[in-house]
Amino acid sequence: MIDLTARRPSLTPEQLTQGLAPSARFGQVSFGTYRPNPEFPSQTQARDALEAFAAQAGQGKHKSGTFRLFRRSPPEGQGLYLDGGFGVGKTHLLASTYHAAVTRPRPAKAALMSFQDLMYIIGALGMTKAVEAFKDHDLLLIDEFELDDPGNTHMAHTFLSQLMPGGTSVVTTSNTEPGALGQGRFNARDFERQIQGIAGRFQNLRLDGPDYRQRGAAPAQIMNEAEFGAWRERQNPATLAVLTHRDLSRLLIDVHPSRFAKLLSGAEAVGVEQLFAMRDQNVALRFVHFIDKLYDLGLQAAFTGTPLPQLFDAAYRHGAYAKKYSRALSRLSELLAEARAQLNGEAPTAR
Repeated sequence: MIDLTARRPSLTPEQLTQGLAPSARFGQVSFGTYRPNPEFPSQTQARDALEAFAAQAGQGKHKSGTFRLFRRSPPEGQGLYLDGGFGVGKTHLLASTYHAAVTRPRPAKAALMSFQDLMYIIGALGMTKAVEAFKDHDLLLIDEFELDDPGNTHMAHTFLSQLMPGGTSVVTTSNTEPGALGQGRFNARDFERQIQGIAGRFQNLRLDGPDYRQRGAAPAQIMNEAEFGAWRERQNPATLAVLTHRDLSRLLIDVHPSRFAKLLSGAEAVGVEQLFAMRDQNVALRFVHFIDKLYDLGLQAAFTGTPLPQLFDAAYRHGAYAKKYSRALSRLSELLAEARAQLNGEAPTAR
């Protein structure tokens, strides 16, 4: 069995920019496998707009005149911003855009990462080297774009203002309208010019609709000890990691979030026992990022302990990071539903 608590992974700055592609959960998705909710036409409209965007993004980036004297600067990169609640398929569409762009007749050079991972890259490389690392890309896809603090706001504004004029197009997803970024997290008025500068680079595509994970079903409940034991017995011991929530919390304090994917390397299933209500927001936010990684990597996961509705303090669930916690609870519910489907020999419901 894998002992995650014994791991302290490290990454060089260069390794942070490698393998920036859809994770295992979204490795085979496409526009054709997206299932828009027929009650919300904006989902179909967003899919069609992204499919057209993927077919042409960056096509003019590398064109130039025959002679240097007549070469023109490439057209500025375009921006699309997918705004919608969690569970409407934004990440599915973002990954589909990546796959379509890199497999078209003239393949695009593309990278996909979360907004938080982009912030880690900029912090590790510095702004100049980070822009340099992506300036030859036709397309950059950023999931869960959010301005949590003034530092992120400044970095995002500077990065996009230096990258996109060179012809790199950007598609991003968020739970917040572009003009409302930063609200409730810090004094956004002090950064209004930068926020509006970011928003002005994107065409907004709104995706309406409820969380598909809960469509027609009650949220999944935490496992009891008997269920967890039966689930554990079905896993391959060589690729299974099991730890208590307390041990996990200590581990996540020691391991930087940019290394969570490497921390989970080689694991196919992760069990976390004795979940407890989190009263420290730093611990809670790192746990949220850990759940995001489990989910994106497509790992099997099971949990015992505190019921999901009691996991995060009410002040957190209704505070500045409310959408992060709501997304985490939605994904925890889906992971538990998948674990029970595996336990019962059923195929999980596809998006």
